[in-house]
Amino acid sequence: MVIGVPSEIKTNESRLGMTPAGVLELHKRNHSVYIQSGAGLGSGFSDKDHIKAGAQILEKIEAVYQIAEMIVRVKKPIEWEYDLVKKDQIVCTYFHLASSEKLTKAMFASGAVCVAYETVEDDDGVLPLLAPMSEVAGRLPIQQGAKYLEKPVKGRGVLLGGVPGVAPGRVLVLGAGVVGIQAAKMASGLGAHVTIMDINMKRLRYVNDVMPSHVVTEFSNELNVRKHIQTHNLIIGGVLLKGAKAPNVITRDMLKTMRPGTVIVGVAVDQGGCVETTRPTTHEDPIYIIDDVVHYSVANMPGAVPYTSTVALTNVTLPFVIQLVDLGWKVACDRDPHLALGLNIVDGKLVYEEINQAFGWD
Repeated sequence: MVIGVPSEIKTNESRLGMTPAGVLELHKRNHSVYIQSGAGLGSGFSDKDHIKAGAQILEKIEAVYQIAEMIVRVKKPIEWEYDLVKKDQIVCTYFHLASSEKLTKAMFASGAVCVAYETVEDDDGVLPLLAPMSEVAGRLPIQQGAKYLEKPVKGRGVLLGGVPGVAPGRVLVLGAGVVGIQAAKMASGLGAHVTIMDINMKRLRYVNDVMPSHVVTEFSNELNVRKHIQTHNLIIGGVLLKGAKAPNVITRDMLKTMRPGTVIVGVAVDQGGCVETTRPTTHEDPIYIIDDVVHYSVANMPGAVPYTSTVALTNVTLPFVIQLVDLGWKVACDRDPHLALGLNIVDGKLVYEEINQAFGWD
């Protein structure tokens, strides 16, 4: 099969869909890999690195789409790319279709086979292709949140770890999934007091077992959320529903009860975010302020550490990519029910129910 890896063209997105190590594995199986020139530079991989692994280089993104039977990338296509996607072309990426009706309709019209990394699921309900990016996206918010708590950037002026004689900062983590666990781990490592909330008692018991004593768990309901947002300095929104729009755990009216300079970091903004006032931002312009509350909600947060993110991504996606190219998508998905859950659009039709629900379609 012919695989195409285009450059990521979202603002400040430096990740890449495949490392030279991934290219080599496909080349050994007699598949052809075409990579857009310069696509790997932001992640630390040169064209020479990819050529040495067996790839061929094409200058234009249009040429990559034109030659490829399968596209492997990181972020969903942006609007001007829609017409480049061909009928029957397999497109593997983080689609997050539930957040964009326009993208969903464009993929209908293309006739492509859309495989969404974020809906591939294992027997335990874990999302194996989303997990590494969630791990990165769970650790980064503490770094960013600590920075934006500083007064020069309109934060409250709190040092998360505190100092002798001064209480540490307080971090509220919404969601005890991969993002929440990683955020709690990083925040507790800095010495912050951490409260992590979820509606899943099994997850809260796990957190209680593995985290230090200054990480406390509490069941997530509106009363408890309203109580904690008044006293915590940094709030991490890490709630995610598989393939669906995230619920609004924090609503607009709640912001007025927070202390000025509180920082909210929205991690699941690709699927709407769990804070009503979050909207996607970029690394160029990452924050905005509503009711004196600082919002950081960069949609491609792991793009800030592209080398780590690209290697972590290829580690988990490559086995599924190999199945698709060796067997074809129909046989591969028939044999592997986990991969089959990644199918979102086939032959101009939605085949993932949660997306229908997100748009209120039949």
